[in-house]
Amino acid sequence: MAVQVTENAPTVALGPAVALSCRECGQRNPLGPIFACQDCFGPLEVAYDLPSGDPEGLKKQIEAGPDNIWRYAPLLPVPADVADKPNLNPGFTKLVQADRLAAELGVTGGLYVKDDSGNPTHSFKDRVVAIAVEAARAFGFTTLSCSSTGNLAGAVGAAARRAGFKSCVFIPHDLEAGKVVMAAVYGGDLVGIEGNYDDVNRFCSELIGDPLGEGWGFVNVNLRPYYGEGSKTLAYEICEQLGWRLPDQIVIPIASGSQLTKIDKGLKELIALGLVEDKPYKIFGAQAEGCSPVSAAFKAGHDVVRPQKPKTIAKSLAIGNPADGPYVLDIARRTGGAVEDVNDEQIVDAIKLLARTEGIFAETAGGVTVGVTKKLIEDGLLDPSLTTVVLNTGDGLKTLDAVAPTSGPTATIRPDLDAFRAAGLAG
Repeated sequence: MAVQVTENAPTVALGPAVALSCRECGQRNPLGPIFACQDCFGPLEVAYDLPSGDPEGLKKQIEAGPDNIWRYAPLLPVPADVADKPNLNPGFTKLVQADRLAAELGVTGGLYVKDDSGNPTHSFKDRVVAIAVEAARAFGFTTLSCSSTGNLAGAVGAAARRAGFKSCVFIPHDLEAGKVVMAAVYGGDLVGIEGNYDDVNRFCSELIGDPLGEGWGFVNVNLRPYYGEGSKTLAYEICEQLGWRLPDQIVIPIASGSQLTKIDKGLKELIALGLVEDKPYKIFGAQAEGCSPVSAAFKAGHDVVRPQKPKTIAKSLAIGNPADGPYVLDIARRTGGAVEDVNDEQIVDAIKLLARTEGIFAETAGGVTVGVTKKLIEDGLLDPSLTTVVLNTGDGLKTLDAVAPTSGPTATIRPDLDAFRAAGLAG
């Protein structure tokens, strides 16, 4: 279908991106700061004219690129000179071969943790914000904003300062202290909203339509189609780090569901471009029991995701009305995966399990993915003989309250050897 261009549509240079396509009806719109289809109000996503015909040449170009997400610039909605612009340059984080965790879980086919805590503000949100910054530049915005469960607020605050934007971000009033401090330290405006994330998101949607929001780029609202594409880089990196091959199984946390849907999109693009061999893969979604609307719908066999009121320690996943929930269901079912949830106690146990086996201190979202992986194996839904990748999307230092009550000194002693011997710790 041809791209419809309105008389006043902006002319922007965003690499291979050519249009915004509706996921529901397929209608195409010109590139711009819009997020809903003008015909059916379905969500929009970026459509591309991707390079084709020379997969080995493209592979070599990628491998010669910088050690961050800009190595994949030919596949992203960003200008060709993006690597030369002031940006936090996230990505190309470690893919850790987790043999000790695999032994604990009974995985024999190879288990890997994609550890995104190594990003500049210590969560995967730096990826999506980096793409949104380039769209904000292209559309002439002067202020970056977002609704956030915590990690995104810090990522926007940091990226805005680096790129020369003002920032004003909105969070639920009861976030973990570490995330509040990290969002505030960059000097932009930070506004707590009385309510949960869904209340914050509704407020931001109202602000976009008000003169107060003139010149504001909300990374996860009016810039959402571009923002979401940042999650594809996780798929690209995982496959490249596995030697340009698809994982057999991947376990992904679900908040809005966008990360999971875009990882699937990235895997399909790599197949279409001939960069990886086309073979089946399974995608599993992970939620906290206290906010598990997608898991509940999957288990009930429903296509509609019923909103829930969040009550969980995994606050970064506490979105009771996930925008991409129905698409997550489609992907899990299409690939032969599943959507599962774990309770708060299981989340804490999984955080500690990952820490003591692999030396990775995950935030609560990482505890959810590891905990769900364990549960899926025990229930026979995840095949332990296949190559499996588990995502850790953030740093445990952001969610210390979750593990603080059960993590402390093994002993407190006087500063002498006799006291150490008496404590029974020697040898």
